[in-house]
Amino acid sequence: MKLEKKILIGLVVGIAIGGLSRAPGMHWLQPMLTGLEPLGTVFIRLITMVVVPLVIASVFVGVASLGDIRSLGRIGGKTLAYFVGTTFAAALIGLVVAAVARVGTGLSGSERDALVSRLGDSAAGASAAAQAATAPTLGQTLVNMIPQNPFASAAQGGADLLPLIIAVCIFGAASTLVSGDGRRTVLRFFEGVNEISMVMVAWLMRLAPAAVFVLIAAMVARSGLAMLGQLLSFAAVVVAALAIHLGLVLLPALRVGANVGVGRFVKSVGDAILLAFSTASSNAALPVSMESARDRLGIPDDIVSFVLPAGASMNKNGSAAYKAVTAVFIAHLYGLSLTSGLMVTIVLMSTMAAFAGAGVPGSSLVTTLIVLNGIGLGPRAAAGIALVAAVDRPIDMCRTAINTISNLVGAAWIARSERGSLSDTFDPESIPGWPMSQDEHAAFYEVE
Repeated sequence: MKLEKKILIGLVVGIAIGGLSRAPGMHWLQPMLTGLEPLGTVFIRLITMVVVPLVIASVFVGVASLGDIRSLGRIGGKTLAYFVGTTFAAALIGLVVAAVARVGTGLSGSERDALVSRLGDSAAGASAAAQAATAPTLGQTLVNMIPQNPFASAAQGGADLLPLIIAVCIFGAASTLVSGDGRRTVLRFFEGVNEISMVMVAWLMRLAPAAVFVLIAAMVARSGLAMLGQLLSFAAVVVAALAIHLGLVLLPALRVGANVGVGRFVKSVGDAILLAFSTASSNAALPVSMESARDRLGIPDDIVSFVLPAGASMNKNGSAAYKAVTAVFIAHLYGLSLTSGLMVTIVLMSTMAAFAGAGVPGSSLVTTLIVLNGIGLGPRAAAGIALVAAVDRPIDMCRTAINTISNLVGAAWIARSERGSLSDTFDPESIPGWPMSQDEHAAFYEVE
């Protein structure tokens, strides 16, 4: 049975048993369910444990994989500009959609107090509110992004990872200008750490069904079904933000920047997008994406070989939108007001944290801790992640599909800017169902 089905079963069974514990004569179940909650806490701690090595290794490998920046020239610059621009746009869209939808604000005062009491004591909740009230100004936020002691950030267990990410980016960029055995040794080391981190994330996701059952059952036993409605609203807002990003950013970039019709794009790379969606893994879809982009979409091999592997590691538009929505959702659950400083922090940290994930299922859930820590939730950040873990898998599938679409659009845009057209290398025989009729051919190229 696939993991997503197991997680769904854990969610449904947890809701059913938690709801049953609130029925007349069944209250004896509540102490049993809340007594199991430490098992869910263990899962949260294990996820938190992976954050620092995953961030350091994945960011360093992603930046270092760009190769020699001096020789890459225009292609490297265009690739980085596209990655940063679309990821920032996704984070901004996620924040705006979540703020407009006021996701997480539907709980009553008593329900919110019960939630804060469960996730952390009253003093902790008050501390979080106080930190939000004294949020740094925009200038302070920008200054705090500059790393003073990246080792101290790593030692804090993820409480202040944004300076660490920037430090790793600087070191990774410097490594592209170094040649010899030293660079290869360092790069192989971080590649090994990155691979080990991916294995650990895969192991932890095997525990997710049981953890989801325990956490959801305990939550429903304590708070009733009101929190479930909030989770469903949260999932709907994430999907809406992803759809808006697709419609406002990626499709116009495809049509205007790459001069490729949506029909041609979908027919050429649809199998890669479906594989990304079904596996929730950019890495798993990478070989199919490269083949489709090269043989069907007509992107030159040198651009495919550079842009798509780098994108699978670094460019995660869907993850950025997800992190921004999650930060707004959990902040509202805790009753924190989002000041302008906090909103800027959410966008910047969602953008940076999106570059820190791995192309495997569940990695964005882990790196979202960076954003939550950044808005002052501190120890309560991991508990907030536990709330959204139950609905993460279907969201993960959607955001991975957006990540893959963004990478393919970026490769097509860069190829067109470098070569002028994709049709010169387009191989129509590689598309199932070819040859096309005249009408299909016109629709494929969007000929008017």
